Amino acid sequence: MSVIFVGAGPGDPELLTRKAERLLRSAAVCVYAGSLINPQVLELLPANAEKYDSATMSLEETTRVCVEAHQRGLDTIRLHTGEPSIYGAILEQMNVLDKHGIDYEVVPGISSFQAAAAALKAELTAPEVSQTVILTRTSGRTPMPDCQELANLAASRATLCIYLSSHKVDEVAETLVPFYGPDCPAAIVYHASWPDQKVIKGTLVDIHQQISATDIRKTALILVGHALSRQCAESKLYDASFTHEYRQGV
Repeated sequence: MSVIFVGAGPGDPELLTRKAERLLRSAAVCVYAGSLINPQVLELLPANAEKYDSATMSLEETTRVCVEAHQRGLDTIRLHTGEPSIYGAILEQMNVLDKHGIDYEVVPGISSFQAAAAALKAELTAPEVSQTVILTRTSGRTPMPDCQELANLAASRATLCIYLSSHKVDEVAETLVPFYGPDCPAAIVYHASWPDQKVIKGTLVDIHQQISATDIRKTALILVGHALSRQCAESKLYDASFTHEYRQGV
């Protein structure tokens, strides 16, 4: 028997992968990431499934659940929000399972940055503006490597998707203005794809003022970049004059 790390997606149960839904519907044991998981996703679990909220648990405690389930011949679903490989803290869990000789696999999920882009109806990679997307966060109790501090990443002028930082949006904007300009589009998406989703659009110069008028302090993503504007060059992909492997331009 094994542990299966499952990406729960950003929140909307319909954004689960088919594999994730199948595993949840047949789960015997599930350790889930607390309030970060939409309760509607948890409703997919069988009524008799053993459910553990990891928000109050240590690594040792979640490991004990997995080990005991393994000894009983049961798989454990370790349900993480979004995509487990992005701020999912699965590395230490996999390492400890290795020590116990317990097999595991990872089922990917849609990340909140993708759901946020959908909520904004935005393309994160605009021709001649940004062909790079950076997923990052600001320093907190978990420090950032010096070379990955926001000011260093901002020099690229890539589209930024900034996690775990909505409580510091004023600091983020102040850091980014010298690189992107005060009028650069900025947005905050709270609970992307959840029923209570909130979308705040603005610029680096006014986004802090807009979020201050709300009660949003966490579970929100900051997006910054000129690609968020609709005033971008069009892709050559569907340009009638552009020749490529499958079409001769006119």
